[in-house]
Amino acid sequence: MTGYRSIVVGTDGSATAALAVRRAAQVAADAGATLVIVSAYTPSTREEQVGAEEALGEEAFLVRGSTPAEETLAVAADAAKQAGAREIRTQPVDGAPVDVLRKAVADHAADLLVVGNRGLNTLSGRVLGSVPSHVARTAGCDVLIVHTSD
Repeated sequence: MTGYRSIVVGTDGSATAALAVRRAAQVAADAGATLVIVSAYTPSTREEQVGAEEALGEEAFLVRGSTPAEETLAVAADAAKQAGAREIRTQPVDGAPVDVLRKAVADHAADLLVVGNRGLNTLSGRVLGSVPSHVARTAGCDVLIVHTSD
């Protein structure tokens, strides 16, 4: 088997996602692969966003529109560059995280998908499923689940 040529990593702007981006960038640097950083978002009205931010508190980054996603991607791309990745693409995409990641894998012919382990060990992750567990089963390529939380 040859090395990875195209690597997709998702970010939502959280500290744990930043760890996954850095690990993906290191792997991309080692393999000489293209790194595609994807951020899923859902457009919302201002009223919906304010209500969601109040309800979610620290988790409010999950409901922001496309402009924050683009800002998140710019920060992630800078971190990836510092971690050694040379060819970096960013892509904000409207949609649910699992669907967005699977589509990015297909669109970029990725042979590796990198995600953080956030949600794997939570009650809601066990009951409803988590992004890492869903993509590990359905990505259609190798999946690296980075240990990002205790």
